[in-house]
Amino acid sequence: MHRLTVGDNELTILSDGTYELDGGAMFGVVPKVLWEKRIQPDARNMLTVGTNSLLVRDGKRTVLIETGIGSKLSEKSQSIYKNQARLMQSFEEAGAAPDEIDIVINTHLHFDHCGWNTHYREGKAVATFPRARYYVQKGELAHAHEQHERDRVSYMTDNYDPLVQSGQMTLLDGDAEIAPGISVRVFPGHTRDMQIVVVRSGGTKACYASDLIPTTHHLDPTWVMGYDLYPLTCIDNRHKFYAEAIPEKWLVAFTHDHETPWAYVEMGDKGRPVARPAGQ
Repeated sequence: MHRLTVGDNELTILSDGTYELDGGAMFGVVPKVLWEKRIQPDARNMLTVGTNSLLVRDGKRTVLIETGIGSKLSEKSQSIYKNQARLMQSFEEAGAAPDEIDIVINTHLHFDHCGWNTHYREGKAVATFPRARYYVQKGELAHAHEQHERDRVSYMTDNYDPLVQSGQMTLLDGDAEIAPGISVRVFPGHTRDMQIVVVRSGGTKACYASDLIPTTHHLDPTWVMGYDLYPLTCIDNRHKFYAEAIPEKWLVAFTHDHETPWAYVEMGDKGRPVARPAGQ
């Protein structure tokens, strides 16, 4: 269990387990001879990656950032990704329950980030967090509904449409303060309308960076993924992110790093950002 107190907030990393993605897709145009020095693929060139969610509790409200892959994948998809759908077990381990959640924030609507938004009950997708208000950018939902051939495989309408239809999901239009000390900022690159989440308390900041920086192996600004729709924008926004996160000593949570789910980002001796794991 990864848990820290930052200001007045208790932060806990929850996990929906690991799954497998292609190494080439995870590192885009970065040559394998470079990235395999940091992380080793299996014989099929697949990498094991995490599905980290962030639970934020301040005694007044409970916020969940991201909800993993969930339990709705087809058998074929499960055989491809080898996911575990263990977020509910992770809740139990953390001493939390789904009906305690007041706010759910999705950084974007790819299936591996919002899968537990809903679950199937008698064949119908219903809210997993019945008391929660869900938040996402309206531009992200619009793109999901386009079902573009480039990335439609990344979107599952049952993860979000039932929440929009019921009025439980709020569609944002740009940067916003969700609750005192909890804000979202749009950082395009991975998708056009992806948002990061900043948690502030007592002069300290933590940030769920989502797929802007999916793992600690992607800290180099140019090491973007093949999945990123706007790679040049992603590079520019990483520089923008580091310009704030490094001098202000943000605790950064990494959505797909199951070994180092959060760390402080510092500028290394070679002029490149490096991760200092929390607690060191």
